[in-house]
Amino acid sequence: MKRTIYLLLTVILACVSASAQTLSLSTVCIDPGHGGNDPGAISTDKRSYEKTFTLDISKRLADKISEAYPEVKVVLTRDSDKFVPVGDRATIANKAGADLFISIHINAAAKTGPNGYSVHVLGQSAKKNRDLFAYNMDVCKRENSVILLEEDYTTTYQGFDPSDPESFIFLQLMQNANLEQSLDFAQIISDKLKGGPIAANRGIWQDPFLVLWKTAMPAVLVELGFISNSTDLSVLKKSGERDKIAARLFNAFKEYKAKYDGSMALDVEVHPAEGAKVEEQKADVAGKKVEYGIQIFAGSKLLDSRDRSFMGYTPKIVKSGKLYKYVIGVEDTLSETKNHMPSIRKKYPDCFLVKIDGDKLSLVK
Repeated sequence: MKRTIYLLLTVILACVSASAQTLSLSTVCIDPGHGGNDPGAISTDKRSYEKTFTLDISKRLADKISEAYPEVKVVLTRDSDKFVPVGDRATIANKAGADLFISIHINAAAKTGPNGYSVHVLGQSAKKNRDLFAYNMDVCKRENSVILLEEDYTTTYQGFDPSDPESFIFLQLMQNANLEQSLDFAQIISDKLKGGPIAANRGIWQDPFLVLWKTAMPAVLVELGFISNSTDLSVLKKSGERDKIAARLFNAFKEYKAKYDGSMALDVEVHPAEGAKVEEQKADVAGKKVEYGIQIFAGSKLLDSRDRSFMGYTPKIVKSGKLYKYVIGVEDTLSETKNHMPSIRKKYPDCFLVKIDGDKLSLVK
């Protein structure tokens, strides 16, 4: 009998171990922006190129991850000064089965004043100079314009033209299926870069960057300072300072990996099989009201509930850390909320079901 119990425990522990390995962050794809005949942003003196800084910082980050986590596969979309089409960058990550995608860039502006770093995830935008979180559309246009160097880009990107403002309708409601995790990682990066070589923090934004469009995993794009700003440029020119930036990005990766590996589906809800006669709970044992809703997006800026981004819906706004999460179709039971899903999904294709327990949200599978 004892032998039987021992064997059963061994099998169970083996299954748990295998599950843990499956859920661990085992592959990361680092994308050095631009390259080859696409220099990216250029300094005012024409001597420094975005493509050079992004490759150097990306390689340093890759080395730090490989040294600390030899079991993690690190993939670079380019490891030399070569041109890689925007669409191919996501394909490289997807084919590698990456669990995380980090695109490294350097910002630029027409004036020399703007400086600092920002972190971006795929999200909605509207008119020029007024996207979902009031970030300048010109940045998106500049980063996306690289596709003009590709042959037959209108076919590859389904008619998208970065020089035509109307083309941004193409990405207006495109939301990353991994938006929640992307925002979590973006917040960690933003926190880790704080107080580093690039001092100013310009926040976290949702923007229609094509390089994030087809990634099948949590993905962020980081703008590490302005090459057009003399202070930021002086930092980027120094090898030691670039290494410090890479170290801060590594610390962000380390924290996210620990969180990712430790998740183990803690927030996943199990619901009765279809047809089972089980009454849905409307309150937990502590007396707090539990509700269900449909999260449509999240961000670091608090929007007015009448903002046109909500398309007539009045959202329930839940603050989670430094992020605001916007939920509509809120009802007391899951079945009632599910009834709203078909109509809401037409306007917000990548929305998802959540459970609202006080000030906590959890994903409903």
